[in-house]
Amino acid sequence: MSTIKTLEDLNKAAKRGLESIIPSKTKIMVGMSTSGLASGAQEVYDALAAEIKKRKLDVVLCKTSAMGMDCIEPLVEVIQPNRPRLAYSRMTAKKVPEVINQVAKGVVDGFKPTYRMDEEDYLCLNEKKPYFKGPLPNDVKDIPTISNVDFYKKQVKIATRNCGMINFESIDEYVAKGGYFSLYKALTQMKPEQIIDEIIASGLRGRGGGGFPAGVKWQTCRRAHGDIKYVLCNGDEGDPGAYMDRSVMEGDPHSIIEGMIIGAFAIGATDGFIYVRNEYPLAVANLQRALDQARAYGFLGNNIFNSGFNFDIKIGKGAGAFVCGESTALMTSLEGKAGEPRAKYIHTVEYGLWNRPSNLNNVETWANVPAIISRGAKWFSSIGCKNNSGTKVFSLVGKVNNIGLVEVPMGIPLKDIIYEIGGGIPGGKKFKAVQTGGPSGGCIPKSLEDISVDFDALWEAGSMMGSGGMIVMDETTCMVDIARYFIDFLEFESCGKCVPCREGVMRMNEILHDICGGKGRPGDIELLESMSKGIVDGALCALGSTAPNPVLSTLKYFRDEYTAHVRDKKCPAGVCKALIRFSVSDEKCTGCGVCLKKCPTECISGEKKKTHVIDQTECIKCGVCKESCKFDAIIVE
Repeated sequence: MSTIKTLEDLNKAAKRGLESIIPSKTKIMVGMSTSGLASGAQEVYDALAAEIKKRKLDVVLCKTSAMGMDCIEPLVEVIQPNRPRLAYSRMTAKKVPEVINQVAKGVVDGFKPTYRMDEEDYLCLNEKKPYFKGPLPNDVKDIPTISNVDFYKKQVKIATRNCGMINFESIDEYVAKGGYFSLYKALTQMKPEQIIDEIIASGLRGRGGGGFPAGVKWQTCRRAHGDIKYVLCNGDEGDPGAYMDRSVMEGDPHSIIEGMIIGAFAIGATDGFIYVRNEYPLAVANLQRALDQARAYGFLGNNIFNSGFNFDIKIGKGAGAFVCGESTALMTSLEGKAGEPRAKYIHTVEYGLWNRPSNLNNVETWANVPAIISRGAKWFSSIGCKNNSGTKVFSLVGKVNNIGLVEVPMGIPLKDIIYEIGGGIPGGKKFKAVQTGGPSGGCIPKSLEDISVDFDALWEAGSMMGSGGMIVMDETTCMVDIARYFIDFLEFESCGKCVPCREGVMRMNEILHDICGGKGRPGDIELLESMSKGIVDGALCALGSTAPNPVLSTLKYFRDEYTAHVRDKKCPAGVCKALIRFSVSDEKCTGCGVCLKKCPTECISGEKKKTHVIDQTECIKCGVCKESCKFDAIIVE
């Protein structure tokens, strides 16, 4: 790699990248992010490599990341000259020969791809150049385009614009997609104040959870006193079910790096750190490779683009403590100390890492910066809704058909995410609630499914945007048990530095365990509410002050379930074992004997073709009988 110092050098790299993205011969891409690998992508990749070698085919095989629809992985995409890009989902090593047969023939024959990408689809995904030029071959005309797949119809890709579109191991492919052109523009055509003004005008708010205006934070940090300043990236993603930042770090690490360099120039920082939890080995590896590549090209180091600006980035690995997602705890951890928060009256933009001015934004925020500098604040602010510009990335998980990573305009109705993008609830069950904002967020009930998904509307509803976790729940979910689960998580993750969080959350957890265990007492509900207020007012950091949110939001919208647990000693959802019993319906039981065979304690008895009986003294309430019964004959009450 030779150092890039001029626009001409950058254009040469872009040309090389375009030749890699759109090769003159067949190219096969395998989704090799964590979600793909967990589904068997490595086995598929190895099988493809072996088959290509066996047949001596002139085919390029490379890696890419997830496109977002994780429920259909492993995903294999085939690009051939003058043909649309074809995607084959739920691939296995056994199916590989069928794909290779089609590659060899150049015709889709029998084994159908899941979707295709035409020229207009690439334009919708922020592409500047098509991957092929028509006419469209007849054998693929009946294959749906990606823009007609429900999961993608309402998505707008900005932060995840390159995920699944390029080889994450290639810096040239990133440059071909416009990468580092924003950095060139910022360093050679803009002053630091102009960059900050552009970010402010865009309306970009921090995507890490708080939603503070990013440009205002940058401005404050620039004005802070100190010769040495830092820019930091928060990649410590600890929310259960959340993997937005991980996906960008794995699939498009250069977008984060470029955003940080632009931010550093605007603020006047000389050094940067990306804080990543050690549980993200692939993200760490891909980030390190990207940093080495950026350094080799001269995007990091001294005199970047002959501008006189010097800057470099290092990776700091965290031990996986949830509290280290909090800004001051993160900085304390980077300093090599125990990750404990500091009092908030000390602003990190003035006294942050090593008591020097430090600007911290999360992965998604930094990934948006190059796009804003390239296309302008007016473009970015035209997307979304009032005071909530741009898009937000969510990990859509739980009781929903289409599990995956989605990026949608701010202000989209919640029901559009659940029913249209997510494809609704599995098994014909009813949507009950969605947890947003992770453990510190809250539960939004079905009655608010029309709510605008933005920072302000979610906060008013008693929840929060958080980093973007979205856990969907159906009618079989017990909301008291959900609150108990999150409070249990937060008690374990509390650093224990302040009394309200250390003692208060622990006591709340004890009360919730009692309620779910059939030991709830009159006054427990009111005690939870009063304790919540004390914790919110007295906790040192955001972990403690938001910890009661799961309890407060479920009490607000599902108070009747708490009452049933405490007063009636019943769990309406049939989840809390101490409050339920399993029995067999006389009308529906066919006496097939399946439940009898599956029961781990052998507490079910009965003759064939006659109603079976459950011995309540031996039943451990595991639910295996209900899961195995095809006739819905097991009653839970």
